[in-house]
Amino acid sequence: MAQKPGSIVHIELHSSDPAKSKNFYGHVFGWKFQEMPQMNYALWQARSEPGGGLMQTMEGRPPQVLNYILSTNIDTDVAKVGSSGGLILQPKTEIPGPHRLPTGWWALFQEPGGTVMALYQGMTPARPPPRKRAKKAPARKAKRTSRRRR
Repeated sequence: MAQKPGSIVHIELHSSDPAKSKNFYGHVFGWKFQEMPQMNYALWQARSEPGGGLMQTMEGRPPQVLNYILSTNIDTDVAKVGSSGGLILQPKTEIPGPHRLPTGWWALFQEPGGTVMALYQGMTPARPPPRKRAKKAPARKAKRTSRRRR
């Protein structure tokens, strides 16, 4: 199923003890984890989408669950959050990927009711130019050959 802008696409668990949290969710719910040591982070996958990540709590913040909302234009959505009474807690920030290539951007906000959420915009992969299809040659009619048997 295609992910649509405005939908939750990633759920991040901020734990005071990620190792204990990993053991707990793996044992109780069967979640699978993939370590990302370069980011001090682990991706998790439950039995259905969306998956998420597990990390140490951010400095000065309590353990929490952070939902990421898909954005197709994070700059526009950050501006909308501010103009709609929300508070930007972390401006647009690049998400590092393998080989120091960015994988996207995120921003942290608090809506007027107090809930903290995040925006996520992935890198749009460059699409190769469409290939031109070769024109098909008109079908040839089979020649009839009449062979008479004698």
